[in-house]
Amino acid sequence: MQIDSAKIWILVGFLGQFCFSCRFLVQWIASEKKKKSVIPIAFWYFSIAGALILFSYALHRRDPVFITGQLFGVLIYLRNLHLIHKHKKSEITPA
Repeated sequence: MQIDSAKIWILVGFLGQFCFSCRFLVQWIASEKKKKSVIPIAFWYFSIAGALILFSYALHRRDPVFITGQLFGVLIYLRNLHLIHKHKKSEITPA
């Protein structure tokens, strides 16, 4: 049995969308537990995973709008993680 590449890329697209959607579930559960709006660090990791997978799918599809949107998203998610880790590091080691 042979799976054609078009079907594989459809699965890749759905996997990326699933990862990207999981971030909202993670954020919602964390907020419900704390009874206030919270953005846990897992939100950013799911954002990056989903965006990178969707970016590869967009490259495969050669869709410049989709490529641009996912690329800028990844940069923003990485920047947020950098700021989070920088802040945590400064809390651990006093200036």
